[in-house]
Amino acid sequence: MASDTRQPVLLISHPMLLPLQAALEPTYRVLRLWDFPDRLDFLEGPGQSVEAIVHAGEVNLSNDFLSGMPRLGLIACVSVGYDGIDVPWCRGRGVAVTHSQGLNANDVADHAVGAFVAAWRGIVAGDRMVREDRWTPAERMRPRPGLMGRKAGIVGLGHIGQAAAHRLEAFGLTVSWWGPNDKESRWPRAGSLLDLARDSDALFVCCRADAANHHLISAAVIEALGPHGCLVNVARGSVVDEDALIAALKGGRLGMAALDVFETEPTPAARWADTPNTVLTPHTAGGTLESIPRMVGQTLENLRRFFDKEPLLSPVQD
Repeated sequence: MASDTRQPVLLISHPMLLPLQAALEPTYRVLRLWDFPDRLDFLEGPGQSVEAIVHAGEVNLSNDFLSGMPRLGLIACVSVGYDGIDVPWCRGRGVAVTHSQGLNANDVADHAVGAFVAAWRGIVAGDRMVREDRWTPAERMRPRPGLMGRKAGIVGLGHIGQAAAHRLEAFGLTVSWWGPNDKESRWPRAGSLLDLARDSDALFVCCRADAANHHLISAAVIEALGPHGCLVNVARGSVVDEDALIAALKGGRLGMAALDVFETEPTPAARWADTPNTVLTPHTAGGTLESIPRMVGQTLENLRRFFDKEPLLSPVQD
């Protein structure tokens, strides 16, 4: 940190990031957005001094809100995603955006494949059957299909998509993928997203969320995957038309789903109470004892470099 007795002013944007406060306070003056329920009062008062925001990238920060902080120069996302930020708008106003690039891809891929196996083989349903004392000599779960020789489709072949593809091959699945832009890959790219869904037993949503792919996984894509298919989402809830997904599961037009992300988080339990054949987890795929310190460390380093006027470690490039 440059030798300056004044502490730079940071804003923590969301309560989920509260554990970072202790690491920030020795160096920075820390404000917490949730302590200011009146946003206008905040912007007219303490917000005038904010120089950087420590942010969870999936949470929306409106351009109007950001424009009210004249000294803002950096939004440092602890997360890999940054879909809650209008990056081109920020760039046009000299506000840099950083994120935790690629640091938890293996953890997210582990979770995606684990949730898929749990759904496909009925592991969660079997656990419930045993615990509810419904397993008797005459009553047991019907045989489920195996994994060997099945087809997996990956939507978005970035760090997470590639890590998932390697793991799926180890289970004997054939992998293909689709994304809007072609790239060099050992796996074939489908001609379209619908083609990928039609040709897949399981569809893994691993793409980065943005305004262009809101509800990319539409009712048509879900039904192309079909009544024996499995949809796995470890991207963002906004990428999947959740109403269409629930309707397809209830109507038997989709076989099963494994979801770690939802359109509204926390997702209401009642929304899923009578939705069959689902494995649901509370947005935990990327958070492990190993990945979280790496992500926090990268965020702290980006902050240090910003205030020391050094090149940022992991700036958003698009």
